[in-house]
Amino acid sequence: MLLFFTPRPRRALAIPRARFTLLAIPAALAALAIPCAAARADEAPPAAAVAATVEVLGHYDNGVGTSGAASQGMVTATLIANRPALRPGELLEFVPGVIVTQHSGDGKANQYFLRGFNLDHGTDFATFVDGMPINMRSHAHGQGYTDLNFLIPELVDRINYKKGPYYADEGDFASAGAAHLGLFNKLKQGMASLTVGANQYQRGMLAGSTALAGGNLLYSAEYAHNNGPWQTPEAFHKNIGVLRYSSGGSDNNFSLTAMGYKGAWHASGQIPLRAVDAGAIDRYGVVDPSDDGDTSRYSLSFGLKRRSAEQLFTANAYLVQSSLTLYNNFTYFLDDPERGDQFRQSEKRRMAGGEVAQTWFAKLGGLDVNTKLGLQGRYDYLDPLALYATERQQILRTISESRVKQASLGAYVENTVQWSDWLRSVAGLRHDRYRFDVRSNLAENSGKASAGVTSPKLSLVLGPWRQTEFFLNYGQGFHSNDARGTTVHLTPRELEPTEPVTPLVKTRGAELGMRSEIVPGLQSSLALWRLRSASELVFSGDAGDTSASRASHRSGVELNNHYIARPWLLFDLDLAYSRAHYSEDDPAGKHIPGAVGKVASFGATVSDIGPWSGAFQLRYFGPRPLVEDNSRRSASTAIAYARLGYRVDRRWQLSLDAFNLFDRKASDVDYYYASRLPGEPAEGVDDIHTHPVEPRSLRLTLRATF
Repeated sequence: MLLFFTPRPRRALAIPRARFTLLAIPAALAALAIPCAAARADEAPPAAAVAATVEVLGHYDNGVGTSGAASQGMVTATLIANRPALRPGELLEFVPGVIVTQHSGDGKANQYFLRGFNLDHGTDFATFVDGMPINMRSHAHGQGYTDLNFLIPELVDRINYKKGPYYADEGDFASAGAAHLGLFNKLKQGMASLTVGANQYQRGMLAGSTALAGGNLLYSAEYAHNNGPWQTPEAFHKNIGVLRYSSGGSDNNFSLTAMGYKGAWHASGQIPLRAVDAGAIDRYGVVDPSDDGDTSRYSLSFGLKRRSAEQLFTANAYLVQSSLTLYNNFTYFLDDPERGDQFRQSEKRRMAGGEVAQTWFAKLGGLDVNTKLGLQGRYDYLDPLALYATERQQILRTISESRVKQASLGAYVENTVQWSDWLRSVAGLRHDRYRFDVRSNLAENSGKASAGVTSPKLSLVLGPWRQTEFFLNYGQGFHSNDARGTTVHLTPRELEPTEPVTPLVKTRGAELGMRSEIVPGLQSSLALWRLRSASELVFSGDAGDTSASRASHRSGVELNNHYIARPWLLFDLDLAYSRAHYSEDDPAGKHIPGAVGKVASFGATVSDIGPWSGAFQLRYFGPRPLVEDNSRRSASTAIAYARLGYRVDRRWQLSLDAFNLFDRKASDVDYYYASRLPGEPAEGVDDIHTHPVEPRSLRLTLRATF
């Protein structure tokens, strides 16, 4: 990894106990390095001579001069390794302001919250692993479905994150933000670990790398099992395998990665609060014990980079085959008093795509100018994509069964000009084109649709002055809707007339930000932002049809702080406040259900106190409306994690992780809707349905390096 410095001296933050080479580069090349899109230091022009090797500290590479917005940055592998995580999906909580929860079974994609969005399982937040998109379009369970259970956290080298629709190279699902997770090409040393914990938690992991044919072969495998605290044991078990071959250095390289994952579980769904209060079921009980799930994901991905002093060429391609089967029952006996309301969602998917991008570094009229052109394509084929009514996993009838073909092509251009040593502009333009082809068991819902959207972007970066810089960002973005919604004319359940949805929903956002390192050891970022969406309308995989909604407006403020108190002590404090409202009047109200208003995260990391190390993490997300008129609200949730580590010798290390350290009785997710238990009125009962956080639990890990 290379650290490129701005023409003005600044104090850089990097990774604890890691050594980096500082490059003495001409001021002109440094100015070129800064404007490269989205804090990607690996896309800067090549440097000149080696000056010195020093040791510097930090968990985020977010220094002055490294990004195009105050809400953009990079998380290092050291922070990922030092902080305990209950689930792999919590990797996204390293992005400041993101909250990751679960509402029904750890094998499903997590529930995500950011900037006043209840992102469901990923809509409006784009996630990538080495350029491979994780969000699933037209998914059986939810649009933008983002399941990270196939990841082995020890293999994640970095997380580059962006918030807002200000970046030309970000397309579908990226209105609230995007996260790009990069994998290691080579491990410094091999490792093997064994973890045991409460509720029969077991995990074994092996990872290493070796030289092969002039390159490097990385290999890893994981097995995990967990029953959880649920009265019906979750019995979540998974197997993961990774092979990655790479060759070359930082300027010219390629990689080829194969990944495989299988998982299965018994669901621990949300439960009605009235039944818990009455003692009818336990807090960790379940109404329908036959809810279930299984999934698989196999992928092959390729990455290439070629760089010279004048230009940079990058390319990636991927093939993915995945499947998912879910059994859920959220309303119990409301629709079918005799057999119950359980349903099955199924899909089998093949996905292929890639991106090529060319950047030119030039000097025009004495100004440093970068121009980047990119082309992105993706094709999804789903057969079947289905929703069935079931009883104890036995199919009763077909609600919807479709074959879907969905293709997209996106082209973008981005131009960066360093007008002076204190002013930089980044202007971009993006155009996306989509085609949908749906063949449904209901002839009225079969058909084809197409749509396009153009998205301009503009950012201004001013400074630095006294190690402080300022940002002005504006951009338009979008998210795609489920292909089935673009051709629908009959609701699948009731067979009533309905209208097709808008295929691509536009968003528009702006941000005013500041980043400063004026206080020694402290790196702070402040962002004031707003985002408008033309519609909150999404396709509901649970119902098989479209959930109607309105245009919306969100705004907020974020403050992120990373402080090196001592070489062995680091603090992180992230605060966010947002407001979310529908922008169209309706008697139902203007509040957006599930929109989190207040988010806070505090972390402390202690390293190298003799053989000892430790970490503490506290996350808080505040009350949120559950209905449009705000008459029902959830409680707040505050959860603490902690880790205590002890290095036995050079090879062996023990760590003890504590989750929900203070044993808080809180909710991961709350919803408000009608459901019916046996003996209740036919119209059901409106109630809060909750998925509780897991009680305090401990996990002990023994790790060996080789």
